[in-house]
Amino acid sequence: MSQTPYPASFFTATNLNWLPLLKPDSHKKIIVESLYFLQKDKRIVLYAFVIMSNHIHLIWQPYGEHLPKRIQHSFLKYTAQQIKFNLLKNDRVELKRYKVDAADREYQLWERNSLSIELYHEKVFLQKLNYLHANPVKAGLCSYPEEYKYSSARFYETGVDEWSILTHYKG
Repeated sequence: MSQTPYPASFFTATNLNWLPLLKPDSHKKIIVESLYFLQKDKRIVLYAFVIMSNHIHLIWQPYGEHLPKRIQHSFLKYTAQQIKFNLLKNDRVELKRYKVDAADREYQLWERNSLSIELYHEKVFLQKLNYLHANPVKAGLCSYPEEYKYSSARFYETGVDEWSILTHYKG
């Protein structure tokens, strides 16, 4: 794992009211591109991910002195903005589903209370890794985890990182 004062964490972010905001591949690609930026900018080490239609799971670790909460906040804010821009351009009807009555925003794409669990022990790390990769199978999207495109399962099965963003948890 990376040189950092912070452990890896299992992070889950859910779309507002569990709506299928991430169903279009264009929105999934925004998530992947944001993870790519964070990894290339040396803000995170990404061990695993899965992007479902209404939520994401990540196992990531802040790199260096980057603060976990700051990374989470900037990631969610940036991806929400990019998806909102995409909806403004391509699907204003869908965007209306995310309209909120809030003083600080017109739209809300992510639920406010994302989940972050620090992974201090390998046993818990592996349990979360397996849980994350099993998500598409449990949802009926594929028969085997490595068949699902927007997941790191294929990387762990074959060693090939088609996203150029992953680090194997064993180094």
